[in-house]
Amino acid sequence: MTEYFVPTKPSKTEFTEKRSTFIGHVWPVETEAEARARVEEMKKKYHDARHNCWCYLLRDGPVRYSDDGEPQGTAGQPMLAVFQKEGVTNVCCVATRYFGGVLLGAGGLVRAYTQSAKDALDAAGISVVRRWVELAVDCPYSFLERVKLACAAQGGAVGEIEYAAAVTVRALLPEGGVEAFQAQMTELSAGGIRAVELGEVFRPVPVER
Repeated sequence: MTEYFVPTKPSKTEFTEKRSTFIGHVWPVETEAEARARVEEMKKKYHDARHNCWCYLLRDGPVRYSDDGEPQGTAGQPMLAVFQKEGVTNVCCVATRYFGGVLLGAGGLVRAYTQSAKDALDAAGISVVRRWVELAVDCPYSFLERVKLACAAQGGAVGEIEYAAAVTVRALLPEGGVEAFQAQMTELSAGGIRAVELGEVFRPVPVER
């Protein structure tokens, strides 16, 4: 089954290292044009910064990076390595540096740009994109947490939740976990709760890593 990991949402982080300020941005992107547009957007926004280093990698597409004037190999490649290590694709990252007057040296630059990319990815979160079986579970409010736990136990995730007289949970399960989840719902409720299969969806779902 095909699955891959992407950033959950855009993010921005910032830290200071020896008076230099590093601003990290991460975005989920689908095309090279979108990634390049993000890079250009940051170059314009932070036009007064010393460096706007960047990288992006696309699933089944190009991988690009730039040190933007920093010593070769100290910025773009270390940033790219963060996403490759985490297996994250369809991502664009820009790390902006406002120089503080103190040289960091090659090793210091590698650490700083790595941290900028990692902090921004941590803030964005990671989602897995794969095919899920979607099920609807109508249950009393008192059963909601048990439904969530049962879903997680089968490697699934909770999608939308509708709150009315009772609760309707949209549970997303990998194919191999559907029958066990349905059986657990029946067992927990002595047959009073059913997990009704709605069909398949292909979508990103946040994961804990």
